[in-house]
Amino acid sequence: MRALYANQFPLADRKGATTPERIEKDEIMNEGAKQIERVRRICLSLPETWEKISHGEPTWFVGKKVFAMFSNNHHHDGHIAVTIPAAIGVQEALIKKSPKKFYRPPYVGVRGWVGVEVDRVTDKELTVHLREAWKLIAPPKLHQLLAVEPAAKRK
Repeated sequence: MRALYANQFPLADRKGATTPERIEKDEIMNEGAKQIERVRRICLSLPETWEKISHGEPTWFVGKKVFAMFSNNHHHDGHIAVTIPAAIGVQEALIKKSPKKFYRPPYVGVRGWVGVEVDRVTDKELTVHLREAWKLIAPPKLHQLLAVEPAAKRK
């Protein structure tokens, strides 16, 4: 019966068929996998950080609190991004300054979180944003564990 049903519909309508939309989705997901590794490397270098899947995406915690969530074309929104908390006023300033790099994510954007398009930022810039997010969420007693960058590197 299944074979009979499958023959009644064109190939493009069957699950798993190659269509332009599916090819585009696969390309986005492959790019996202590369970007997840960038974010993972930086996040896991921060003290007391651990990772688990939450809402279908890699999510990073310090203690029991989330400080970064990856968005790999989540709900087909086109974003390959990491969503992080931002200090008061920072979300608005970042989006205004660079709307192609930053966006207000659904659900958490109303609480000041900002989406960072990871393919539009360097590792250095991404590290700065992730460290700041970590510092906003981590208990103050953990802040001393952050390695202090040598003055020569900060210039």
